[in-house]
Amino acid sequence: MSVSDRLRQLRPSAGSASERRPAADERSRTADKDVAGAVARGVQAGFVATLIMTAFRLPILRSLPPSANFWSQYVARDHDPDEHPIAGLVLHLAYGIQGGALFGALFELQDAEQAIEPEQRGLVWGTIYGLVLSAFGSQVMLKELLDIQLDADELTLFHAGHLVYGLSLGAWVGSRTEGVEDPETEYEYDDGN
Repeated sequence: MSVSDRLRQLRPSAGSASERRPAADERSRTADKDVAGAVARGVQAGFVATLIMTAFRLPILRSLPPSANFWSQYVARDHDPDEHPIAGLVLHLAYGIQGGALFGALFELQDAEQAIEPEQRGLVWGTIYGLVLSAFGSQVMLKELLDIQLDADELTLFHAGHLVYGLSLGAWVGSRTEGVEDPETEYEYDDGN
């Protein structure tokens, strides 16, 4: 047998395109399922994190979230946010859930070699995400869209609330995301016998 014949035997058969497609389709379905699961985790996390953020901010600021201003200005058109506490809170919860869904998807897509555990990545990326949302909220939503200028102490608490949201979001998603097993870090159990 010649060397080229031996190489052909060692090389796996490429097979037809239809034989290769099921494996590619399976990987695609698995990736879609992973992103769908990540979005579902994000929705759950967004719900919980919004409740935590709202519980943090309401007693301190003693005012409704700015979503009540949005509702009164653009939906009810009466410009009195105090007339719409329930609508403002529901809208705030809807924003938080959507933000959580987006975070869940981004967290799943950002794989960065998984140098640290998902729980730690969740806290890091959740902190960054919360602060980015806060900056966007204060500069675009409040100033531009709602024409609201917060005092320094209110702005500080606005940012703190979004930091609490981001930390809660990241902790929830990270703690419910499976990490990649590293075979080098597996330990054997020594029962002493």
